[in-house]
Formats: sequence, structure tokens, C-alpha cells
Amino acid sequence: MTEQDLSNLLQRMTLPEKIGQMYSAHAPTDENLKMVEEGRLGTLLNIGHWNEGGLAARCNRFQRVAVEKSRLGIPLLFGRDVIHGYRTTLPIPLGQAASFDEALVEEGAAAAAREARAHGQNWTFAPMVDVSRDPRWGRIAESCGEEPEMNARMGAAMVRGFQGAGMASCAKHYAGYGAAEAGRDYNTTWIPENHLRNVYLPPFEACVKAGVKTVMSAFNDLNGVPTSGNALTIRQILKGEWGFNGLVVSDWGAVDELITHGYAADGAEAALRAIRAGVDMEMVTTQYETHVEKLLASGALTMTLVDDAVMRVLRVKNELGLFENPYVPEGVEDENANTAATRAIARRAAEESCVLLKNDGLLPLANVKRLAVIGPLADAPEEQVGCWSMDAEYATVVTPLAALRETFDGDISYFPALKTSRDTDESQFAEAVAAAEKADATVMFLGEEALLSGEAHCRAYLDFPGAQTQLLEAVAKKAKRLCVVVMAGRPLIMGRVAELANAILYAWHPGNMGGGAVADLLLGRAVPSGKLPVSFPHCEGQIPVYMGRRNTGRPTPEGARVGVPPGTPLDPKGFTSTYMDCDVNPFYEFGFGLSYTTFEYAGLELSRARVSAGGSLAASVTLRNAGNCDATEVVQLYIRDHAASVTRPLKELKDFKRVFLKAGESCRVTFELTTGQLEFYNAENRLALEPGAFTLFIGGASPSCLSAAFAVV
Repeated sequence: MTEQDLSNLLQRMTLPEKIGQMYSAHAPTDENLKMVEEGRLGTLLNIGHWNEGGLAARCNRFQRVAVEKSRLGIPLLFGRDVIHGYRTTLPIPLGQAASFDEALVEEGAAAAAREARAHGQNWTFAPMVDVSRDPRWGRIAESCGEEPEMNARMGAAMVRGFQGAGMASCAKHYAGYGAAEAGRDYNTTWIPENHLRNVYLPPFEACVKAGVKTVMSAFNDLNGVPTSGNALTIRQILKGEWGFNGLVVSDWGAVDELITHGYAADGAEAALRAIRAGVDMEMVTTQYETHVEKLLASGALTMTLVDDAVMRVLRVKNELGLFENPYVPEGVEDENANTAATRAIARRAAEESCVLLKNDGLLPLANVKRLAVIGPLADAPEEQVGCWSMDAEYATVVTPLAALRETFDGDISYFPALKTSRDTDESQFAEAVAAAEKADATVMFLGEEALLSGEAHCRAYLDFPGAQTQLLEAVAKKAKRLCVVVMAGRPLIMGRVAELANAILYAWHPGNMGGGAVADLLLGRAVPSGKLPVSFPHCEGQIPVYMGRRNTGRPTPEGARVGVPPGTPLDPKGFTSTYMDCDVNPFYEFGFGLSYTTFEYAGLELSRARVSAGGSLAASVTLRNAGNCDATEVVQLYIRDHAASVTRPLKELKDFKRVFLKAGESCRVTFELTTGQLEFYNAENRLALEPGAFTLFIGGASPSCLSAAFAVV
């Protein structure tokens, strides 16, 4: 249909039919089916689970009523949270970000969309591109970490993947949701507007530029105005400045929650504030259905705003091709699920997402004939898949234990020792310790089970829960060589593990095929290439700790020691921005990750030392694989703006590339940096390029880079 056709359709709609397009209901009930027939419901969420059978037929049943029995035949959207896979799950998004592989992330989203579309689902509530700098927040698992550039590029890749496979994508949660106070979900956020524009909004703008069809307004209160009633962020910035012409949907019940926030006195005011702000569709709750007609009659609400919202919903349905092809084939769903191609993508994603944090030569395992496998997460399919995996096919999950038993050429003894990651019963420790003592090497699988991260699953303490630390300490006393594989939905406090283990592999929650990927990495059939998309704290008291922090007027001196400063308030000697009892820097920095080889960087050169507005410069470096195995390195480019009208971060990620080199091979890696990448929002909330001195950094991790100076003139 053309835009004019949609406009003509809009003119034919009654007010109840328009309101129906602004409402999304939950579950395939008889009442909802009747509303569909009456034209009073345009979207259904969570119509069923794939393993109930006949899901495509159930979607077609509702769609047939919408298309063939309702007065105007407007097709339905079917929404589902397809976050990191559908039946075949990939690593959690935070893990996928650790791959620094946009192409693979796009492939994974497309694979998930193909599986979900075969079951009738045509709208997913992903990607989540909330910049996340507090690991206590449970939804950090669903993010792409702490840097705007990473969230922007991975988010855009997911948009291209989902929508290229015929499934509408939804960038969420708009906006600032990842900055929740105290790392507690749904909590208040306070973000100055220029900081909002510099850090939290760029990933959403990148998704809009990638063609995202929908955006979800968030739960949180932003600077005193809940984001599902925030005209600045939605109507002015998203729809006005960025020209977004898709639909904005509230998060689940968020319009109702305007009342709970204290922003609206009642349902009528909540509906009015949300629509005026630019929320086109209310998710699940019924304030629009109940109050829009009365608000129009009173003059508080204009039909122009209602028509704009409805037109945006119709536009998305049209762009999905639902007016021409509303139905999906029935009885062939399984042909599109867990295919060899999809599983290969999931396996590769799991392999690339794992980050090697420590290795004193233990890995890859060699000359090991007796291997002890210990820990509650070695053979736990549901925990391996992670949060937001409601459609996962757990029967197809390959666990690390299963993969090691299939591929390890030697004897394996397995003792979980704990039933779950939260188990505190130490009665099974003795057998595990005895097995470690007899083995040539021990691999422990520790971390968090799936339910310890995700929405509303926040933690005040980021230690290893249950008796896992006690188990680690007991095993470490007797193990000859010890590797710890961590499965978790967030950064954990790693000090004790780093002290006791010879090697650490951080696997996040790696999805269906994670076990095989982990086994290949442990045994040397694959080489780790993942890098951290988020900083790891020494302790909870540091949080938030992240790369893009400001310098302060009394910055931490390099090599500063922990302790009481020697001066006094009258003689402030040693009074700097530090802790007396903890290092101020992260335990593991953003971008960090080891390999089984060594990469050397040399010869950083800039094509010019001065660049003006609209220009660019090339930055190149020689990368050499100085080790004995072929491997991939993630080359990272950062910048620092030394003096500006508002203070700028110490380092900002601006680009990255995955580069494969054979052992002994070298190549020249070149980046182009444009002046557009140096712009920022100033104190007047205007995008500005300011002249001055910059430093450019290139390396394999944020703290260890070559650097070169240039200037904007």
C-alpha cells in the first residue's frame, strides 16, 4: 500500500477502530478474539509458546479474523520478546557485544527472526541499547555494555538482522533506563540533557538511522518526567529532530505507571500525558481504550495526535507486508528451527563471545589425561542459556560437560558439588576435592544461574553466590592446575578467583551451543578473541566504574597506592580522587581480553596532524601476531578531547575491527576518523565541533594503547 492508501484507510476508520490500533493485548483469549473481530484490537503479545504445537495456525486464526471478519481488514502485529535467539539461543546480548563482531550479531538476529517468523511472530522487543555502567542492574545482561559506540553499532546490526528477515525490531528502553539509581530496576534516573544526548541517546539514533520500525518508551523517571510521558525525548528529539516515522510503544504497563510515579493523577491524565508525549501504542493496560474518546470530546486531546499515532501503527504493518501477506505457512515451523546453519551461527557467537581473562600457560589444556570437571554450571542447560530465553529449546542445549565428554581425549571425573549457584550445602565438597587432587587439571564452572540476572533481578552484592567461593578455595588447595570458567549475566567480583585460578575464561551465558564452544576453547581447537564490553569492579563500592569517566580537578596519579593520604586539609598533600581502601581503576578494563598468542602493535601513524570541520584523518598501525597460533585480534580506536566547553571523557571508543592473522603474520590496520565522530553536545545542548588538542589511541584494550596527537582547527 502507498502512504496515500494508508491515509485513505485512516479516514475510513471509526474512533473505536483507531483506538484499537493504539492498544496491544496479552494472550490469545476469546475476549481478545472478539475485540479483533470488532476492530478494537490491533496487536497481540505472547500468543503462545512454540512447544504447545500449532503456533503458526493459532496466529493465522487470529489474523484471519482481523483480515477477513473485521470491517476494514487491518492485519495484526504479533509481539514476542526474541532477545538473543528463539528456539536456538545465542549468547546473551552482553556476551554478543564481547565478540566485537557486528556481522555475526546481525546474522544471529536474522536467524532468530527466521525461527520466530515461522511461528507467526512478526515483532520483537529488541535490541536493548541502554548504555549500562552498573553491573548490579539485572538488565545489563540484555545490553551491549558501557560504551555508546558499542551499543550503537551492535544495536544497528540487530535491527538490520531482525528486519532483514521480516521481523519488526524495537529499540528499547527509551531513554536513560540503564542509569537507574543504585542499579535497581525501574529506579529514578538523573541525567543532564547534554549528557543524555552524548551518552544515552546515540545508540537509539543509530537504530533510527538503521531503519528501526519501532521504539519502546521506558519505565523510568528521567529528571522528574517519566519517559513514557516525556515529550522532550519522544516528540521533540525522536520524532522531531531525528525524523522517526515508526511507532512508539510503551513498555509493559508503563502508561498506568505514570500514576504510580506521581506524574498523573488518574488514568485519563496518564493517557493524555502519554499521547501528548508521543507514545502511539499502550502495552497491555487500557488507559487509551478507556479515556481517549472522552479526552477528545473535552478538547484536552486533538484528533491530529490520535491520527498521527494510528498512522504510525498502520505504516509499520504496511512495511512488514502484512496487508498483502498476512499469514504464515502452517506445519513447517520445525523446518526453520535448530537448523545446522542456525546452530553454526550460535556456536560461532558463543566462541567469539568468551573472554580469556587470565592464563599462566594452563590453556589450552595439553598433556592432560585426567580432567576433573567441577561446579554447578558444568551441566545445567537452563542456566547456560541465560535470562530472556522463554522460547529456548533446552533439549538441544550442549553443555560444557557433554561437549568435553565427546571431545576430550582422556578420563573425565565430574562432581557438581553444589546443586545450583546459590546452594550453600558443602557436604559434597570432599568428593570434588578428591577428584581435583587426582586429576592432571581441573576445570570449575562457576557463576550465576539464569534467574540471577535480567529484568527485576538486581543484586547489591556481586560475589559468587552460595558456597561457590568456599568450593573454589577447597579445590584450589588440592588442584594441580586450575581453570575457572565463569557463566554469568553480568560482571562479577573476580579478585578471589583471579588469585586462586591459573586461568579464567568468562563465558557469560553462552546459549544453546555454548558448551561446544567452551570445550573447543579449553582444548585449543579454537582461540579466544572476545574482549570485555564492560568494566569489572574490584568491589561494589567502586560502582559505577567505567572507561568513559571524567578526569576531575584532582585526578588519580598514575601508580597511586591505596592508603591514607599524608596531608591534612590545611596542607592537602596527596588529596586526589581515590579510595583509601581500593584501587580506583577497574579490576578488568573495558576492551580487555587475552589470546593464546601475543599481538604486537607498532608504527602508529596519522595521515595528518590537523583536521578541520568536514574533514577526516587516517590512523594506521602495524599489527603482528608474534605467537605460535593463528588468531583474531580486536583492534580498538579511542580518542580523548583534552579541553572543551564541557569536560569530555578520558577515553571514548570510536571504532574497532576484528583482524585475523596467522602465526608470525603482520598487517597494516587503518581506520578513518571523521570530524563528525569528534562532535558532542555542549552546555546549550547543541551539537558542536570545537577546535583543540586531541589524542588518538589504538590497541588491544583501553589501558594499553599506542597514542598520537592531532588537533582540530
